[in-house]
Amino acid sequence: MAEVLFEYTRLGSSVKVTAIETETKIEVSVIVPASLSQEQMQFQALKKLKYVLEKKASEG
Repeated sequence: MAEVLFEYTRLGSSVKVTAIETETKIEVSVIVPASLSQEQMQFQALKKLKYVLEKKASEG
């Protein structure tokens, strides 16, 4: 996986975390509690990004 950029948007008591893989331009978002640390937020977004990348790779 190449470089991953993160964007955080506060939504009340939650945060929308967007992860963008710079090489493929694939973007995913997760909604997490605002009480999580930045590292935990990134972990959740990366987990979803890896899932999407693996799914796309297996499709063709």
